[in-house]
Amino acid sequence: MREYLLTALVAALVAYLLTPAVRKFAVWFGAQAVPRDRDVHVIPTPRLGGLAMFGGMVAALVVATGLPSMRQVLASGDVNVGRALLLSGGLIVLVGIADDRWGVDPLTKFAGQVAAAGIFIMQGIQLYVIPLPNGEPLSLPPSYGVPLTVFVVVATINAVNFIDGLDGLAAGVVGIAALALFSYAYLLSMANGLTTLSGPTLTAAVLVGMCAGFLPHNFNPARIFMGDTGSMLIGLLLSSSTIMLTGTFDPALLDAYKLFPFWVPLLLVPAVAAVPFIDMLLAVWRRTNQGMSPFAPDKMHLHHRLLELGHSTRRAVMIMYFWVALLAMGLVGMSVAGSAWLVGGLALAVALVGVTLMIALPRMAARRAARHPAVPHADPSAEPPGGPRAHETV
Repeated sequence: MREYLLTALVAALVAYLLTPAVRKFAVWFGAQAVPRDRDVHVIPTPRLGGLAMFGGMVAALVVATGLPSMRQVLASGDVNVGRALLLSGGLIVLVGIADDRWGVDPLTKFAGQVAAAGIFIMQGIQLYVIPLPNGEPLSLPPSYGVPLTVFVVVATINAVNFIDGLDGLAAGVVGIAALALFSYAYLLSMANGLTTLSGPTLTAAVLVGMCAGFLPHNFNPARIFMGDTGSMLIGLLLSSSTIMLTGTFDPALLDAYKLFPFWVPLLLVPAVAAVPFIDMLLAVWRRTNQGMSPFAPDKMHLHHRLLELGHSTRRAVMIMYFWVALLAMGLVGMSVAGSAWLVGGLALAVALVGVTLMIALPRMAARRAARHPAVPHADPSAEPPGGPRAHETV
């Protein structure tokens, strides 16, 4: 655990310290987000925050190579996690910089994402098996494993990119998702007497640190945006951790361990990214039905709908955090608790309370404002309605 805490802390510290310098560079470079009709911010805001996050990732990987146990995790067998993250992450960052500064067409971005997935595959990060509830894993030949891996990487990157619409939303959601992946992989390894040092666990820990270090600069009111440079990078790392996690554990061993239901890995991977994936699928369905391109922007994302209900930007972001945490940590709790029904019932009760508050809070605020309308502040230098003040000389 100490190794993971150290790498996450390094990623967070470096990302936090680099962000102000990256912000100045983005202003000089001309990479600023000019407010558009569908945007929430009203003033030009620097982008390229993903550069600071990439710096945090590189620093964490450098520190990990200095730890003997972590060095084996970064390059073990046919999988070279360190090289895969550096090469694919570097490529995604270059594509993101070009898009944040000059704008890149969707086809070019898609090609960059596919190329990043190809680097993963060449470095051994690939879907080789799909676990099944009967304990027998389904082996995937390259003709199926390669395109499925590319699909998972591209879909996850774009899901995170789709949700990056409010200050701190993408960084917080992905950070929570990465924390859930880390918790599940670490606890599962401990419970089965396996080594807790693994590629997906390390990747998730680094991702948690990157998001935590950048979030203070990005939370409302944001001083810098991560841009496509950051959203595509953290989506890439989230996909790599989930892909590696599917082939880390022996299905026969997990099937015999009753405290960890075998089907939890099948549900955890989509659950940690459920909110951005649902938002992405709804956006594609909505735009296609309207005869628009699936990549055409609009102002109908989930976070926009929360704002329309009357929530403030910060409250809308916290609500999204709540739902992601409930889905992800609920499944992790099911995997470690003796009774899945107890955890499921508790999660359902929390969800009902969350829905009630989400609907009630804006109405309560509106009623409070109606009962106590704001009184405009008087200008002390202005004359009272009846002319000069009584004690003043005319």
